[in-house]
Amino acid sequence: MEDEQLPETSFCDNSDNEDESDELEFNLLPSSSAIKDGNILKAVTFAELGLSKWLCDQLRHLAINTPTPVQVNCIPHILAGSDVLGCAKTGTGKTLAFGLPILHELALDPYGICALILTPTRELAMQIGDQFAALGTSIGLKIGIIVGGKDRVAQSSDLARRPHIIVATPGRLADHLESDSENTGKLFEKLRFLVLDEADRLLDGQYSVELKTILTFLPKQRQTLLFSATITSALSQLHQVSVKKPYFFEDKSEIATVDKLEQKYVLCPCAVKDAYLVYVVKNFHEKHPESLILIFSHTCRECQALAIMFHGLGFKVGSLHSQISQQERTSSLTKFRSGRIKILICTDVASRGLDIPHVDLVVNHNVPQNPKTYIHRVGRSARAGRFGCALLFVTQYDIYLLQEVEKIIKKKLDKLIVNDKKVTQYVTQVLVTKREAEIKLDQQNFGERKMINKRKEMLIAGLDPDEVERTLKMQREQRKQTGKKRRKQLEKIIDKQKMKKEKKKIKSTR
Repeated sequence: MEDEQLPETSFCDNSDNEDESDELEFNLLPSSSAIKDGNILKAVTFAELGLSKWLCDQLRHLAINTPTPVQVNCIPHILAGSDVLGCAKTGTGKTLAFGLPILHELALDPYGICALILTPTRELAMQIGDQFAALGTSIGLKIGIIVGGKDRVAQSSDLARRPHIIVATPGRLADHLESDSENTGKLFEKLRFLVLDEADRLLDGQYSVELKTILTFLPKQRQTLLFSATITSALSQLHQVSVKKPYFFEDKSEIATVDKLEQKYVLCPCAVKDAYLVYVVKNFHEKHPESLILIFSHTCRECQALAIMFHGLGFKVGSLHSQISQQERTSSLTKFRSGRIKILICTDVASRGLDIPHVDLVVNHNVPQNPKTYIHRVGRSARAGRFGCALLFVTQYDIYLLQEVEKIIKKKLDKLIVNDKKVTQYVTQVLVTKREAEIKLDQQNFGERKMINKRKEMLIAGLDPDEVERTLKMQREQRKQTGKKRRKQLEKIIDKQKMKKEKKKIKSTR
């Protein structure tokens, strides 16, 4: 199905009727309201922070000239040997805030594993590895990436070579330590730094078993560095990982999202939300054909269904979620970063820490239940001083969630006015394509991989195998019924739209 089959519309289409005109306007250029800065710090150079000359030269080579507030405040304390907890907005340079002092110390004594960096997602781990590689070329830096979805034997060999820096997800590293505790555990005896990037997520309880395993193999005489975009109750568990009282830095600016991010919401009926999504994305893409658009969805299934739907409507899109292989995830991210595809549809696996240059529009297909998730999602745009836009789709059931988001970011979102009459031209085609996507997912037994992992976890936990099978069978049946219900709802809406069209035809022939 080709994109041309959708009604041709202009992003700034003007209408004689003022009520029917679109105001789908986003600023991708500086505006007077966007560049206000109440926290201008005194100019400081990287050299003045106490970093080595070779590191300052490397930063200049990479066109990184001025440290950000989180770097100015945290780097001297890390160099002084303190544990540090740094909280700053997304896109403000937290990776360099811990990466630079680690490299400075490593160059003074480049032996063995110097730092272990833990992250919640594979993609973030690989990105951090790339950033360290770019900064450490002149000192022959060796990096090991230990994440799921990769060959375990090859990773064991990498660990045995004692790389200077290890970047890992907790599950896979804990797996290595448990399966070969004697040899792998010894590698960390002289570790100098433990870093928890996206610390709030790592300490929220989801990784407690893995963290406990990892910490038993690490020396107590180490520096512990924790960084996050949001402060949560999870960080009260800091005593689990840090034995010293840390230096605490929090970006005190009133608004939790960056000033250069324009934020709006679209109010639309739940039943036809996807039609509004396609309409807005298509119009933005037509107006800014080189811009990158990141669409966040709340589940893996919805993410994949949207990707199939957009593809069926003629868009070139990629998807990124935990139910596809690591190879597919890496491929989608690489294509998106290089601009080969302009639209990436993802779950919150992409909301943490990923630095994708020039994402001009972040779309929230759903309003997150946890408003702090919104902060992490929209942080993929307007990074490192650039300008960007964020859009939140709000249905009649989400008003209270919108208010929660506005409360936490301390800012009222502007409403994006969408021409409802134009959207109705899209409804039938979009919903038919979405229904086809749902059927395709059912035929592929989408979600079975998740069930297999769940079975494994339940059996490891010591549950009765028969009980495990009964539970999973019931969940499969529930999933099947939910799919049927969803398709029936779509069919009902499609029939309604067709009836409306027929009535219009009859009226026009009278």
